[in-house]
Amino acid sequence: MLGNYIPQADQAMPTAKSPRLNPNKLLLSKWTAVAPQHKEKHFIVSKLLLPEDPNAPLELIELEAVFSKRTQIMPWRDLRDTETWRQGWH
Repeated sequence: MLGNYIPQADQAMPTAKSPRLNPNKLLLSKWTAVAPQHKEKHFIVSKLLLPEDPNAPLELIELEAVFSKRTQIMPWRDLRDTETWRQGWH
């Protein structure tokens, strides 16, 4: 019966091995968008947005596009999506 397992729609299936990331070491790390938009291909983590509670884990980062200097705030875990992001500048 296990050979016929079909995941539920709300369960994420791993597509590619997501990189292990230490959120406290993300500051100034470099990232490449897999599908660049508006000539924004290369990005750098410009800020770690620390939670108000010092015991709470880091959730958000500020990502800056190198080309346009546009920034966006996003959950750091989104960087583990290998269909969207690649670590380093490629």
